[in-house]
Amino acid sequence: MEQVCAGIDIGGTNTVIGLVSESGKICCSETISTRAYQQATDFAAAISETVKKLLRNSNTSLTAVGIGAPNGNVHTGAIEFAPNLPWKGKIPLADWIKTSLNVPTILTNDANAAAVGEKLVGAAKNLTDFILVTLGTGVGSGFVVNGDLVYGADGMAGELGHVIIERHGRVCGCGRAGCLETYTSATGVVRTVHEVLEAFTEPSLLRTLAQTREIKSSDVTEAAAQGDLMALDILDDTAEKLGFALANAVAITSPSHIFLFGGLAKAGDLLLQPLRGYFESFLLPIYQNKITLALSALPDDAAVLGAGALAWRLHQTR
Repeated sequence: MEQVCAGIDIGGTNTVIGLVSESGKICCSETISTRAYQQATDFAAAISETVKKLLRNSNTSLTAVGIGAPNGNVHTGAIEFAPNLPWKGKIPLADWIKTSLNVPTILTNDANAAAVGEKLVGAAKNLTDFILVTLGTGVGSGFVVNGDLVYGADGMAGELGHVIIERHGRVCGCGRAGCLETYTSATGVVRTVHEVLEAFTEPSLLRTLAQTREIKSSDVTEAAAQGDLMALDILDDTAEKLGFALANAVAITSPSHIFLFGGLAKAGDLLLQPLRGYFESFLLPIYQNKITLALSALPDDAAVLGAGALAWRLHQTR
């Protein structure tokens, strides 16, 4: 019977659970709704049951579990005060899953898991210093320095999404105001759309859509691709704020590369082209024209691979 590790990628909307072989292949996977569970204990039970079902269907044996979650603390194994998840406070998810499945379990920040995936199967295979930024429901980031993930003293290092870029700015789910993710996440971009539609009267594809249904961040990208001026201006404003934050991050870790991953990154050059311009303009001269700013080469299931790789590493060091 083949041994596998479970890789679990918890997102603000959905959670993907996969079984990962030691060679880094996802044998099978299943997606469940994160927001369908109002109680964290019910969510943990659903994860465990899904893992058990995948094991039965694939006739494999579980070795360890790796979990990537928003505000996941690798030192405590808990999700701590995650603003984009339904549950508040500290959720000791690693302990719950370890008890339920009876295998070693490691939990870390979801963007850290994606960064491990980028190093394994993405564009960072031969890199030792890079930043991965995830632009999804929130904004996450994984910082790799000298080949290792940066966790910090309390396990919560690398929260780029909660760097304040606008003093007295938008209220964030973390309880503060002006955080980067309130402007450059998918939900932040939608907030920008509504603000712009209220403030201006110009015709726009976005205005037409907003009269019939809820706007999504992908609508902005699609409208911009059709030359919609309002959508292009919104992406430009998003790029400016993101470029500002990334330039500041460079001054701390001096990466060779920065990769963008997630739904909003699918805007491609519509976001990347203005972003590069703002990014370079905000950089200290000693860093200018030295850092590669690019889209991630990761498949959508990369965070599952990364979480699975962390689980295999945990198993091998025991």
